[in-house]
Amino acid sequence: MNNLSLYAIAAVYIVSGILHFIRPEPYLRIMPPYVPYHPLMVILSGIAELALGVGLLFPVTRSLAAWGLILLLIAIFPANLYMATADKFSSIPAWIRWGRLPLQGVLIWWAWRYT
Repeated sequence: MNNLSLYAIAAVYIVSGILHFIRPEPYLRIMPPYVPYHPLMVILSGIAELALGVGLLFPVTRSLAAWGLILLLIAIFPANLYMATADKFSSIPAWIRWGRLPLQGVLIWWAWRYT
């Protein structure tokens, strides 16, 4: 497996995890209304992304971290679906809102490469 790809995917999740804490607003905004405790969910997902991104960097935890990312990506899919379909996001071009959905599949495949 290519080290550049490994470091890139780890960086994506580490940076994203950190952003959950320093810029939580975008994450809070895309939370579907039926999900309870939005601030807590953003914090928990940020911790998960950060921990799983770091976990990818170590051979002993890499496979478990990759499976964790796959589960996390599945768990956050409703937020991306909500963003694609909710009227409150109509100011964002449709191709961006809908493009996030297949991107989840690409991210799952990328993580799966490290299982």
